[in-house]
Amino acid sequence: MAETGAGRFAPSPSGPLHVGNLRTAVLAWLFARSTGRRFLIRIEDLDRVRAGAETEQLAELAALGLTSDSPVVRQSEQTERYTRTLEQLRDQGLVYECFCTRRDIAEAASAPHAEPGLYPGTCRTLGERERARRRAERPPALRLRTAVDTWSVDDVLAGTVRAPVDDVVLQRNDGVISYNLAVVVDDAAQGIDQVVRGDDLLPSAPRQAYLASLLGLPVPSYAHVPLALTQQGRRLAKRDGAVTLEDLAALGHPPSTVLGLILRSLDLPDVSLTAALDVFDAAVVPRDPWVVDPAHLPAIIARPAPRQSAPTDKVHQ
Repeated sequence: MAETGAGRFAPSPSGPLHVGNLRTAVLAWLFARSTGRRFLIRIEDLDRVRAGAETEQLAELAALGLTSDSPVVRQSEQTERYTRTLEQLRDQGLVYECFCTRRDIAEAASAPHAEPGLYPGTCRTLGERERARRRAERPPALRLRTAVDTWSVDDVLAGTVRAPVDDVVLQRNDGVISYNLAVVVDDAAQGIDQVVRGDDLLPSAPRQAYLASLLGLPVPSYAHVPLALTQQGRRLAKRDGAVTLEDLAALGHPPSTVLGLILRSLDLPDVSLTAALDVFDAAVVPRDPWVVDPAHLPAIIARPAPRQSAPTDKVHQ
């Protein structure tokens, strides 16, 4: 059991959380609690923000019994910390200006032998005169000058994952700090040593671990959990129908029944978070996506599944 450290759930306040988001939050809580860690909530509000969404999301999480063990942290209040970190990387000679537009990057990625989705280093070797000329035309983004091609991380569910590491954006050309930098800085500052999140973010983990190593920061343990998908294989979204607590409450299903649905999708007892925690085993967390049919979700909620038997051994990582 971990004596210190924390896990976290870190939503962007762009609107209400749907059942897939809430399932990830429940898993983050279960992973943290089963390993003796604190559970923290962080609001990642550097980019997508909708007025009132933070309050809405915190209320939704609380309705399921998920509250932060420390005051909620907002990324928008951490700009000084990000600026100091950016200066640290500058001092190490690890930052350069990038003037590429999205179109430039897309065209470079479509060139022969280019790696799809990776920045090809177009602006990496620009001379000062050329940088000054381009700076007069548009403000630059700031990128990390990487010294490796790949990096690996260990994931509780996916095993050892090695993925490409490119010159990621550290600060956009509008001055906003990038997700990859902010999340590394925030996790270290909050003592977060366990990151449980959707498996769509698994390719980002090696980049973030590499950046943490450059900054001399600890790399957390990772568990990237399957997403909730529609029957068509798309990521579940609020536009798909009655998939939020508010929508389902309007149909007569309170948060407690939605929590029961989420717990059953994880093959856990649907009585309460405490009952689920008593038998939670990270080794048997489902590896496949949770396929959700919004049209039939209310009926599924109203039809409890048979109780699952408790595993004989409980694994702590």
